Amino acid sequence: MKSIEKSILLKGTVEQVWQVLVDFESYPTWSPTVKYFAQKPVVGQRCKVMLEQPNGFKITMNPRILRMDTGVELRWKGNLLVPGIFDGEHYFLLEKVGTDQVRLTQGELFSGILIPFCTKLLLETAHGFELFNLAIKRRVENENGFSTVQC
Repeated sequence: MKSIEKSILLKGTVEQVWQVLVDFESYPTWSPTVKYFAQKPVVGQRCKVMLEQPNGFKITMNPRILRMDTGVELRWKGNLLVPGIFDGEHYFLLEKVGTDQVRLTQGELFSGILIPFCTKLLLETAHGFELFNLAIKRRVENENGFSTVQC
């Protein structure tokens, strides 16, 4: 099993970050990697999600939504073709770390027989997590009147 995890601090409240995270219809306007959700995710059900890596590689997954704990965690698990080939359990965790400050952690646990052969893809995925985290930081901070990071 391999894992990737990237965290970022955002100015705002847990509620403000959560609102942006679960505003699935708005992802196409700001997210560089999670391009769209075909429908509103519901725990226990599958939801079509289109992902795009920074190198332009696109894939549409149909993961099962595992958790949507308000203000705490969003988690889903998907696989390529059939379980056991290339599986990924993706998660977003929110943690209040001070007044008007939240740590967003985005990660994924990878398993399956193809994982040892996908080093380059996993590196690109890690870069994509960093880009997504910066984008949600900008979105949250701009929507809530905080000055934001400049790149």
